[in-house]
Amino acid sequence: MLSFGNPVKSAPDQFIQPALNPGGADPQVFAVAEAWYPVFYLADLDPKQPHPFTLLGADLVIWWDQAAQQWRAFADQCPHRLARLSEGRIAEDGLIECPYHGWAFQGDGRCDRIPQQPEQGKGHLSARACVRSYPTFASQGLLFIYAGEAENAAQVKVPTIPVLEAQDSDWVCFGTFRDLPYDATTLLENVLDASHLPFTHHRSVGNRANAAPMELEIIESSKQGFRGTWAEGPRRGKLGRQDTYFVAPNLMWHEINSEQLGRTLTVVYATPTRKGECRLFARFPFKFKAKLPRLILSLTPTWYSHLGQNAILEDDQIFLHHQERYLAAKRSRYSQSCYLPTAADRYVSEFHQWLDQFQAQAFPGQDLPAAQTRTELLDRYHSHTSHCQSCRGALQNIQRWRLGIALGSGMALVAAPWHDLGYLLPAIGGLIWWGLGQLERRFYQGRAIPPRNL
Repeated sequence: MLSFGNPVKSAPDQFIQPALNPGGADPQVFAVAEAWYPVFYLADLDPKQPHPFTLLGADLVIWWDQAAQQWRAFADQCPHRLARLSEGRIAEDGLIECPYHGWAFQGDGRCDRIPQQPEQGKGHLSARACVRSYPTFASQGLLFIYAGEAENAAQVKVPTIPVLEAQDSDWVCFGTFRDLPYDATTLLENVLDASHLPFTHHRSVGNRANAAPMELEIIESSKQGFRGTWAEGPRRGKLGRQDTYFVAPNLMWHEINSEQLGRTLTVVYATPTRKGECRLFARFPFKFKAKLPRLILSLTPTWYSHLGQNAILEDDQIFLHHQERYLAAKRSRYSQSCYLPTAADRYVSEFHQWLDQFQAQAFPGQDLPAAQTRTELLDRYHSHTSHCQSCRGALQNIQRWRLGIALGSGMALVAAPWHDLGYLLPAIGGLIWWGLGQLERRFYQGRAIPPRNL
């Protein structure tokens, strides 16, 4: 059966069957709010400041509660005059403070103080002075938020990755995240579709020569998701069978247990933010048979792997953005809008049947926003770098290096006539400065032409 973690701290209890499944009690409807969603990698959260995030169209503020030593999530509106709390600060006493009039709130959402009321005033005790608080849970390096009724949160499964629960030092896991300009359903449809990889990602992580018929099989399916298998597996069977899991509403992974490589997973969380937007969390747990690949991955800087993973995401970013607009314009069922004649589309068909059967659309009836320009679609800074601690730090270091090299080269040029090395040092400095500039651009913008089209 499809199963995953439970919102408890102790590892042995992670697979206890909770009282409620995600999606609510109605067997015919999957209520998308009644589930846990990842919103940030913990490493990218700064406990000294509030962080805004939008989940299922609701603006939230995430902040560190010093008293409880845990991350909190509030509706991003002060009950006083509806100012955004994410524009405020963490006050000296550790409470989140509104930037407009200084109202401050405790970790459970209760108002602690109203600076404008008299000393004997009791306005802060009113229920109307409280902020809505959302349940949070930290696990496997991610912060999860429960979007539905708070009283259900402790009974509903948290979608963790089973292999990462094992205390096994042979596993290596890296990953990335990015805000994408299309729906979470479009993202899940795309990553469930293994048949696009040889073509879309040719010369990045795929090869057109590996394209072949795919006999995908659905093993089990329910309101909680589905499981499938591809007996032959990728690269014309060279890697062995590939199993695929979709855990409703926001998690999927492909898993291969290969004689060549060992055990590898490609895991994707799709967190719906607004209509036409989502945040992707990609995780890649590997258990290699050889030690060298594990060593190389463990030594690779996070920011450097993020540059490569952003480039892979951009292989299909533009056409997926427009694809979902073409689909929305048809205003018909997916099976009528798209022609799916082969078994290679079986997971995609199953996913859309699940969406229809359980009425699991996150934004029913809402229209997509206007299409973005190519430059906007390839933006990396606002969709990733500005939110990523590792990439943001690397970018700042590169900019400092470029400034230092520019100043040093300028001073060397002034001294060149009286220096034995003449203009050699400024020339070398200029080349390094140019190379760092090319690297700096990769934190801001994706490449205009994907490798498959070169």
